[in-house]
Amino acid sequence: QVQVVESGGGLVQAGGSLRLSCAASGRTFSSYAMGWFRQAPGKERDFVAAIVWSGGSTYYADSVKGRFTISRDNAKNTVYLQMNSLKPEDTAVYYCAAQVRSGLYNDMRSYDYWGLGTQVTVSS
Repeated sequence: QVQVVESGGGLVQAGGSLRLSCAASGRTFSSYAMGWFRQAPGKERDFVAAIVWSGGSTYYADSVKGRFTISRDNAKNTVYLQMNSLKPEDTAVYYCAAQVRSGLYNDMRSYDYWGLGTQVTVSS
Protein backbone atom coordinates (compact mmCIF):
# COMPACT_ATOMS: atom_id res chain seq x y z
CA GLN A 1 0.00 0.00 0.00
CA VAL A 2 1.22 3.46 -0.89
CA GLN A 3 0.00 6.62 0.80
CA VAL A 4 0.21 9.92 -1.06
CA VAL A 5 -0.20 13.31 0.60
CA GLU A 6 -0.16 16.65 -1.19
CA SER A 7 0.64 20.03 0.35
CA GLY A 8 1.48 23.57 -0.67
CA GLY A 9 -1.75 24.76 -2.21
CA GLY A 10 -3.20 28.18 -1.51
CA LEU A 11 -4.41 31.48 -2.88
CA VAL A 12 -2.13 33.45 -5.19
CA GLN A 13 -2.52 36.35 -7.58
CA ALA A 14 -2.22 35.89 -11.30
CA GLY A 15 1.42 35.90 -12.33
CA GLY A 16 2.52 34.49 -9.00
CA SER A 17 4.10 31.18 -8.08
CA LEU A 18 3.40 28.20 -5.85
CA ARG A 19 5.27 24.99 -5.17
CA LEU A 20 3.28 21.87 -4.45
CA SER A 21 4.80 18.92 -2.64
CA CYS A 22 3.74 15.31 -2.67
CA ALA A 23 5.02 12.90 -0.04
CA ALA A 24 4.62 9.21 -0.76
CA SER A 25 5.19 6.27 1.51
CA GLY A 26 6.77 3.01 0.54
CA ARG A 27 10.28 1.68 0.39
CA THR A 28 10.05 1.38 -3.39
CA PHE A 29 9.06 5.00 -4.04
CA SER A 30 12.07 5.41 -6.30
CA SER A 31 10.61 2.80 -8.65
CA TYR A 32 7.29 4.61 -9.19
CA ALA A 33 6.46 7.10 -11.88
CA MET A 34 4.62 10.03 -10.30
CA GLY A 35 2.07 12.36 -11.79
CA TRP A 36 0.11 15.51 -11.06
CA PHE A 37 -3.46 15.98 -12.21
CA ARG A 38 -5.95 18.75 -11.56
CA GLN A 39 -9.70 19.10 -11.46
CA ALA A 40 -11.60 22.37 -11.73
CA PRO A 41 -15.21 22.63 -10.52
CA GLY A 42 -17.57 20.93 -12.92
CA LYS A 43 -14.75 19.59 -15.07
CA GLU A 44 -12.95 16.32 -15.51
CA ARG A 45 -9.64 15.54 -13.88
CA ASP A 46 -6.88 16.48 -16.30
CA PHE A 47 -3.24 15.53 -16.63
CA VAL A 48 -0.73 18.21 -15.64
CA ALA A 49 2.73 16.63 -15.43
CA ALA A 50 4.55 13.36 -14.81
CA ILE A 51 8.05 12.22 -13.99
CA VAL A 52 9.64 8.80 -14.41
CA TRP A 53 11.21 6.93 -11.50
CA SER A 54 14.70 8.27 -12.12
CA GLY A 55 13.63 11.84 -12.81
CA GLY A 56 15.32 11.54 -16.17
CA SER A 57 12.18 12.18 -18.20
CA THR A 58 9.30 14.52 -17.60
CA TYR A 59 6.01 15.11 -19.38
CA TYR A 60 3.69 18.09 -19.39
CA ALA A 61 0.28 19.11 -20.60
CA ASP A 62 0.48 21.74 -23.32
CA SER A 63 -1.37 24.19 -21.10
CA VAL A 64 1.42 24.24 -18.50
CA LYS A 65 4.55 23.77 -20.60
CA GLY A 66 7.12 26.43 -19.91
CA ARG A 67 5.38 27.48 -16.69
CA PHE A 68 5.33 24.35 -14.50
CA THR A 69 8.23 22.11 -13.55
CA ILE A 70 7.95 18.66 -12.00
CA SER A 71 10.84 17.20 -10.04
CA ARG A 72 11.48 14.53 -7.45
CA ASP A 73 13.79 13.74 -4.57
CA ASN A 74 13.85 9.99 -4.10
CA ALA A 75 15.86 10.31 -0.88
CA LYS A 76 12.90 12.22 0.59
CA ASN A 77 10.14 10.23 -1.15
CA THR A 78 8.82 13.53 -2.44
CA VAL A 79 7.69 14.95 -5.75
CA TYR A 80 7.35 18.67 -6.41
CA LEU A 81 5.40 20.80 -8.84
CA GLN A 82 6.80 24.30 -9.23
CA MET A 83 4.13 26.50 -10.75
CA ASN A 84 5.13 29.88 -12.16
CA SER A 85 3.24 32.55 -14.09
CA LEU A 86 -0.02 31.25 -12.68
CA LYS A 87 -3.26 32.10 -14.43
CA PRO A 88 -6.85 32.11 -13.15
CA GLU A 89 -7.53 29.09 -15.34
CA ASP A 90 -4.99 27.13 -13.28
CA THR A 91 -7.45 27.23 -10.38
CA ALA A 92 -8.27 23.64 -9.42
CA VAL A 93 -7.73 20.91 -6.90
CA TYR A 94 -4.35 19.39 -7.65
CA TYR A 95 -3.86 15.68 -7.12
CA CYS A 96 -0.67 13.67 -6.90
CA ALA A 97 -0.64 10.04 -7.96
CA ALA A 98 1.75 7.11 -7.98
CA GLN A 99 2.05 4.76 -10.93
CA VAL A 100 3.25 1.38 -9.76
CA ARG A 101 2.52 -0.47 -13.01
CA SER A 102 3.76 0.81 -16.35
CA GLY A 103 1.24 2.82 -18.29
CA LEU A 104 0.49 6.02 -20.10
CA TYR A 105 1.76 8.95 -18.09
CA ASN A 106 -1.10 11.23 -19.04
CA ASP A 107 -3.89 8.73 -18.36
CA MET A 108 -5.31 8.78 -14.85
CA ARG A 109 -6.36 5.14 -15.24
CA SER A 110 -2.67 4.22 -15.25
CA TYR A 111 -2.17 5.47 -11.70
CA ASP A 112 -2.67 3.23 -8.72
CA TYR A 113 -2.58 5.47 -5.66
CA TRP A 114 -3.96 8.98 -5.21
CA GLY A 115 -3.80 11.71 -2.63
CA LEU A 116 -6.79 13.71 -1.45
CA GLY A 117 -5.71 16.83 -3.31
CA THR A 118 -4.71 20.38 -2.48
CA GLN A 119 -6.63 23.48 -3.58
CA VAL A 120 -4.91 26.06 -5.76
CA THR A 121 -6.78 29.30 -6.37
CA VAL A 122 -5.42 31.99 -8.68
CA SER A 123 -7.11 35.37 -8.47
CA SER A 124 -7.20 37.80 -11.39
